[in-house]
Amino acid sequence: MLHPTSTVLIGLPILAYLLGSVPWGLVLTRMFTSVDIRRQGSGNIGATNVRRLAGTPLGLLTLSGDLLKGAVPVYLAANVTGLDPIQQALFVSVAALAAFAGHLFPLYLKLKGGGKGVATAAGCFLVISPMSVSAALIAFLLILGWSKRVSAGSLSAAAVLPAAVWWSLRSPVYCGCAVLMAALIVLRHKDNIHRLLTGSEPVFSRKSDRR
Repeated sequence: MLHPTSTVLIGLPILAYLLGSVPWGLVLTRMFTSVDIRRQGSGNIGATNVRRLAGTPLGLLTLSGDLLKGAVPVYLAANVTGLDPIQQALFVSVAALAAFAGHLFPLYLKLKGGGKGVATAAGCFLVISPMSVSAALIAFLLILGWSKRVSAGSLSAAAVLPAAVWWSLRSPVYCGCAVLMAALIVLRHKDNIHRLLTGSEPVFSRKSDRR
């Protein structure tokens, strides 16, 4: 357990942002391939583009890294003692949003070229409300199976998450955190939304596009 000292209350959100800023997709593809994921495919550093360009194993490792960089700081924040329930929810939400912001606007990439936030948001809420993530995952899988498009599944999961958080926790603080994350996820998918509307969004395939 952590005590709510000023070092913890200030330092943990900073740590969350720094962890969130680690661009795992870029790191892994540079370590194990010659692929430049920022210049190929969708140009995104997330797991979907990594899988498409560098194969399923690296895609899964990227997904795991992006989940953990949300889950780890939120877990630490949730284990700070001595706060009342509202203070605890606020502190955990700040840590979650800091990690999420790091993924979208990574310090190590000069605040540019971050991911779309789906996996990191899921990692955060796996700690806060696993039931809510389960509901969002079901929505993701259903829409992915119907549309064959990852972006459609991701947008559906983002739409479901705030309602699931409210139903599960009845917490305005955590629900507000989920709403903000969902809104930013939708904004980060604006190009995907355009392609979905025009029918040009790539279809998900069990096989990666790696040659």
